[in-house]
Amino acid sequence: MDPLPTEVDVLVIGHGPVGAALAALLGRYGTRVLVIDKAADILMAPRAIALDNEALRILQMIGLAEDAFEKIAIPQVRMHCPLVGEFGRVNTSGSIDGHPKLVTFYQPDLERALREQAASHPSVTALGSIEWLDHEQQAGQVIARLRLADGQVRSVRAKYLVGADGAGSSVRKAIGEDFDGKTYAEDWLIIDARNVPGDFDHVEFICDPRRPTPHMVAPGGRIRWEFMLRPGETREDMEKDETIARLLAPWAASDSLKIERKAVYRFHARSCQHYSKGRVFLIGDAAHITPPFVGQGLVAGLRDAANLAWKLAWVVSGRASPGILDSYDHERRPHATKMIALAKLMGQLVMPRNRAMAFLVHGSMKLLRLVPALRRLLDELGVKPKNEFDAGLFAPGRASMRRGGQLPQGLVRSAAGEILLSDEALGDSLNLVSFGVDGATRLSDETGRRWTSRGGGFVHFRLRGSQSPGSPDSFEDLDNRLIPGGAPCGWCAVVRPDRTILHDGPVADAERIVGESLALLEGTGIS
Repeated sequence: MDPLPTEVDVLVIGHGPVGAALAALLGRYGTRVLVIDKAADILMAPRAIALDNEALRILQMIGLAEDAFEKIAIPQVRMHCPLVGEFGRVNTSGSIDGHPKLVTFYQPDLERALREQAASHPSVTALGSIEWLDHEQQAGQVIARLRLADGQVRSVRAKYLVGADGAGSSVRKAIGEDFDGKTYAEDWLIIDARNVPGDFDHVEFICDPRRPTPHMVAPGGRIRWEFMLRPGETREDMEKDETIARLLAPWAASDSLKIERKAVYRFHARSCQHYSKGRVFLIGDAAHITPPFVGQGLVAGLRDAANLAWKLAWVVSGRASPGILDSYDHERRPHATKMIALAKLMGQLVMPRNRAMAFLVHGSMKLLRLVPALRRLLDELGVKPKNEFDAGLFAPGRASMRRGGQLPQGLVRSAAGEILLSDEALGDSLNLVSFGVDGATRLSDETGRRWTSRGGGFVHFRLRGSQSPGSPDSFEDLDNRLIPGGAPCGWCAVVRPDRTILHDGPVADAERIVGESLALLEGTGIS
């Protein structure tokens, strides 16, 4: 049997972690997916190394178990300048929404777990050693030409095509998109090593104007160092064994280490002007490139996948109007741009150009931390842009909850007594979530039927200690995190499959709220 399908719902070009994440999410919704890659298998060289709580929540949504890949929780990120001492310390201990604030990982392990998860869905086909050549957009479809390993050129019809083919994306170039703004290019030598002595357990930025050097712990007994290249230094010289030995000498003798990788990379800060064109979408590095200084490169790509996957699934299944796909660009591009700006700012802190600038910048940061409010803002990542939208697929206005923002996650107890994270209660549906009073009982039979036909479900969260009605859709909020702060007991919200709040209001208005949410999905707008 020919493994290459001739027709699918979504064709994904690129089977790295972001492409695999998108395929796995689409598979959960039963969408027919073909994901291809030029490489025959996973690239074993580690690249991305950090994930935050938002990324881990998306991986939970994809269906990865907590032990699906090895990771290390990072307790803190320290910033040290040889001129002024430690001038910054970010608290990354603890958790947000049920997940550690920051972990490091080994990328090949994560990619393998994501590919296995995608392959577990019958609707997903993944093939390597296949090259995308070009495509043509027609009414209602995209026709892509692919070159197989034996040189054959075959065509595949898809309703939508997604470019997840990295920073050099051929798909991006084919739709006439280019990266906007200055590249902010910097060359860095990356070294990954094992058998490093000591008990180093965190992330540290040595902000030395002579050579900035972040380094961090990673799974498998690994440490990563990143050394900024000076003017005139070449890739060839930096990757020589004697250079590696000299750079690592403050930490260990290089002959006692197992060097897994030594390579010079150029970091960029770029974003496209549009993340889609017609039936073609860009995700991950194909759409935006983030410098690594805040660990948001892969995280941003996972946010793209979570945002786009359910919208594609709802459209190809006829449960939503194609017009909702416009919201992908409206929602993701501004947030990705903010993250790039934060990474650039962090890069300026890490990379002072001379001793005077280092003393001024790092000394000022140290003084600011003497002010308790500013220290809390800096130490608790208060400057990190929230994953919430100013425009997109949600009802305008504001009631009690942040429409376009994320529903928190906490521990809940089911009617059967099982304790689980609240996202597990939400599942893959578009949900009418009720807090306190069950809003499903307030819907007319006709509205209820329309809601379920559009992929809608019902979830009821009750205050801790309240009696269970015995319904499998009712859960006790054990953390008291889910009931909207300041809202009356008897509130409801329509929550998208990516955990974004689409609409909210009093349970008494559930009929109107669901009706207006359906109008948004159907593209008719709220009257």
